[in-house]
Amino acid sequence: MILIKTETGHRVLKDRSVRLTPRQRSAFILFDGRRSVNEVIESGMGIVPEDIDQLVELGLLEPIVSELPASSPARPDAPASHPTPVAATQPPSGRSSQQRYKDAYPIATQLTASLGLRGFRLNLAVEGTSTFEQLHELLPKIQSAVGPDKAAALERALVGD
Repeated sequence: MILIKTETGHRVLKDRSVRLTPRQRSAFILFDGRRSVNEVIESGMGIVPEDIDQLVELGLLEPIVSELPASSPARPDAPASHPTPVAATQPPSGRSSQQRYKDAYPIATQLTASLGLRGFRLNLAVEGTSTFEQLHELLPKIQSAVGPDKAAALERALVGD
């Protein structure tokens, strides 16, 4: 099963109104609409099924209703609060800004989370983004923190195909 963050989950991530254990927070960050529950549990971060169950019970995560091909512009895991006409944001590469954000966000969170306490503020900044433009503005800081080699996948997801 694949889980995604709910609107409540995005809000809680920003305002920290619900206290999460470090394992729960790690699990919450890893759920990006692509990873299955098993993949998150097997990530090596000590996450157990009970952590995930509690996140679902709190209304922070929910299952994807139906899975559409990644190329579909109307993905069910797209943030509902940011509807953007695909034609209006279609860059020359053929991917919308919204799709670029959705591709890059999990890479950015993984990179910044791997920095530990050293990258805590940067990780919070990434988690606080909700648009392609906001995430793109953080690219230089992420590149500086993790190095250009590790940040290459993020740059490809944001900038080029």
